[in-house]
Amino acid sequence: MNANTQVHSVYSPGIRALLPLLYAAWSDRVLTPTEVNALRQKAGKLTFLSSDDKKMLLGWSNPMHPPPRQLFKFWEIELREAANLLGDNAKYTLVDLGLKMATEVVEEKSQWDEAVVRGQLAQLEAALKLVNSDTYRAIFPEKTEAIVLAEERSKASFPVAEMRRALDDDYVEIRDKVRTILKDPIFRFRTMRKKSEYRAQVLAWCKLLAEQGLGNLSYPQAYGGKDDMGLYAAVFETLGYHDLSLAIKFGVQFGLFGGSVLWLGTERHHKKYLAKTGTLELAGCFAMTETGHGSNVRGLETTAIYNHDSREFIVNTPNREAGKEYIGNALHGQMATVFAQLIVGGESQGVHAILVPLRGENGNLLPGIEVEDCGYKLGLNGVDNGRIWFHQVRVPKENLLNRFGDLDENGTYQSPIESPSRRFFTMLGTLVGGRVCVPRTGLSAAKSALTIAVKYALKRRQFSGSNVGGQEMLLLDYQSHQRRLMPYLAKAYALDFALTYLTKRYTNRSDKDIREIETLAAGMKAYATWFTTAAIQECREACGGKGYLFENRFADLKADSDIFTTFEGDNTVLMQLVARGVLSEFRKEFHEEGTWAMLRYVGDRVSTAISELNPIAIRNTDKDHLLSPEFQLSAFQFREKQLLYSLSQRIRGLVKGGMNAFDAALTCQTHMLALAEAFIERIVLEQFQISIAHIENDDLRPILNKLSSLYALHSIELHKGWYLEKDYLAGVKTKAIRKLVDELCLDLRQDATALVEAFAIPDELLAAEIIVGPEYILPE
Repeated sequence: MNANTQVHSVYSPGIRALLPLLYAAWSDRVLTPTEVNALRQKAGKLTFLSSDDKKMLLGWSNPMHPPPRQLFKFWEIELREAANLLGDNAKYTLVDLGLKMATEVVEEKSQWDEAVVRGQLAQLEAALKLVNSDTYRAIFPEKTEAIVLAEERSKASFPVAEMRRALDDDYVEIRDKVRTILKDPIFRFRTMRKKSEYRAQVLAWCKLLAEQGLGNLSYPQAYGGKDDMGLYAAVFETLGYHDLSLAIKFGVQFGLFGGSVLWLGTERHHKKYLAKTGTLELAGCFAMTETGHGSNVRGLETTAIYNHDSREFIVNTPNREAGKEYIGNALHGQMATVFAQLIVGGESQGVHAILVPLRGENGNLLPGIEVEDCGYKLGLNGVDNGRIWFHQVRVPKENLLNRFGDLDENGTYQSPIESPSRRFFTMLGTLVGGRVCVPRTGLSAAKSALTIAVKYALKRRQFSGSNVGGQEMLLLDYQSHQRRLMPYLAKAYALDFALTYLTKRYTNRSDKDIREIETLAAGMKAYATWFTTAAIQECREACGGKGYLFENRFADLKADSDIFTTFEGDNTVLMQLVARGVLSEFRKEFHEEGTWAMLRYVGDRVSTAISELNPIAIRNTDKDHLLSPEFQLSAFQFREKQLLYSLSQRIRGLVKGGMNAFDAALTCQTHMLALAEAFIERIVLEQFQISIAHIENDDLRPILNKLSSLYALHSIELHKGWYLEKDYLAGVKTKAIRKLVDELCLDLRQDATALVEAFAIPDELLAAEIIVGPEYILPE
């Protein structure tokens, strides 16, 4: 084996000591006469080399035969490994590196005189004119992850701590409390393959959270709570940084079950159940969905027939398809809020909620209760989902959650809301909190994925601009990688502010605006959870094979959040509800305002035609114009209004032609979905812009404006086909927008570390080996 093909693993300590100098001399693929003479003259005088070593060295000093690229790459790998072991002392030289490499393989320390070797290497280094620590740094510029991270943090154009406070909004203290609790070693991630073990762990975690007073925050103070739905929502969102099974179990117990008792029940139920629910002394379920009826709640088949003689309801499942499906806490729950058709005196009063005990004090199922484990799922296997059937189960009259409907002493049904339809929607409106909270938890999962992907892209290197020896590029320095991640990062920020707006609207709701809030909640839930699914997938792919490893969290993040798009309402169905809500408001406006509404409608169209659809405006590629919030919001508003007007005209035409309203809506379903998306996108951008305008810290405004512009322009770019069809944008303008999106991605790359660190996700919760190492994940 000659010197040019021998692999590094069999090099002697003497040759290893020389490798840094040889690498430096050959780094430009040329060995100058001075370098040739230095190597040949000094080779015979190096006492730490054997005769074979000297022959090898002489072979590498032939300027006509440079080391093959494969061998040179081997050297580089060895040298970089040793350089990492040395650390980051700026005074290190090639001699220091050579000694480090040699001592790693010296077997007989007594035969290795380090002082002598150092002296001779220094002489050769001087002869090669490499006596400079800068030479070491120039050849091995790669820094440790800590230094790279520090440099990335130093690039931040805004105060990260202030951004974190802005994202945490009014609930900094409670969020920090939850982060601190979840960092406790008892909450350390574990891989649990058996669902029974996993469920027991999640239940234990939930009890620990309840002990910390986190379960009853939305309940009245009289029952141990804080009477603050905003506090609860902040806790639920922060739990999304941890195990999503824990977040969902927490939400089922304290949000769905406890919330149904709070919002559908009255004082007698509050006194009896709320305090126990908040401490998890009473574990409960929310049994609404049926196998045959998921989204269609009004069509539920479970019945609760009132028997006045015994003052009881008889709850019954008429067939297997009417069984309650996918009920969280079904295996642990002692009681369920069951939604059923309330039948009094042979007459149905529509869907109502009634509390049905499931298990006795010994934990065994009560007579007439049948529960079946849903088994293993795609994700969330720490949540005990099950199916429940009721076989003529007798329940006391007092168990009816009677805020919106009750029975008097004579067994006569009565309600403060006369209209069955309005009563039904009012009842569901009180439960919209789930649709407010779920997208926030989903966003937390997306933020975790983005943090992992961005930080990995700032440590993972691939390919180099130089042929040999050059440091490879960071993934996030590639335009394609910026294009993959930066738009999602911008959208995460946009959604954060928009969801905060939604939460505040919900917590300060009134009877007057509850229907509008329901529409907002339905749309935001769908839009945000679709974003979560897409963002996590993109982040997984951006991490390559590493993203596919279980240890790097994407497996759980993907599997556990995927269901968010269909629970609390199927997203596609919800978006149709949004479109119906928008259409209803449009019709109501015309009905109430008559001629004035028509004049305003015509005026809007004329104004748009003059100011936005003229040949100059549609071709305006000025950067300041494209970055202006006014242009961006106007573009979103134009799309929403055009889709609203055209959809309204289509449906009106179909109905005039003899089609009933239901079939007309079915004919226009894709049009309705487009309108719903445009409506929610406008809300998100509008609220992002309003939040930026009112931000307290002026230092945050420039970076938030960039994020807002990227969200807006990237969204316009995604819809450019529609804008081109409508002649709102000319081809030259969409091209300018595309280039500006690229520019914004590059600009935001400099703040990427700061932007994800503002999410304030502790390493213990990220727990991805490629980012924080293996220390935060317990073995199976």
